[in-house]
Amino acid sequence: MVHSSRRDRVIAECGAKPGSVEDYPFGDGVAVFKVAGKMFALVPLGPSPGSVSLKCDPDLAIDLRRQYAAITAGYHLNKRHWNTVTLDGSVPDGELLDLIDHSYELVVARLPRAERDKLNT
Repeated sequence: MVHSSRRDRVIAECGAKPGSVEDYPFGDGVAVFKVAGKMFALVPLGPSPGSVSLKCDPDLAIDLRRQYAAITAGYHLNKRHWNTVTLDGSVPDGELLDLIDHSYELVVARLPRAERDKLNT
């Protein structure tokens, strides 16, 4: 997968989640994906290779940062709960998609039951 299509695929995956809304609260340069008003992914739209910031279980976040040079503490985010993944291809696509799912599921799990029920997840 080339760099720009990797970012496009990340954006498509985030946008395909039930209840996902793409927003630009920080300006045109960062696509922010939310579910029930809560962020689960931030995708800067700058130069390649690009990156995505995702919510992550703190213990898993530390393991991932040890395993992959392309995964670092969340850029401008709570470094305990967010990772930033450089989309340079060094993190396998399957792992990247799993991390998007993980981020989304962490946010959904903290929503009130009524909000979760609306998502039918």
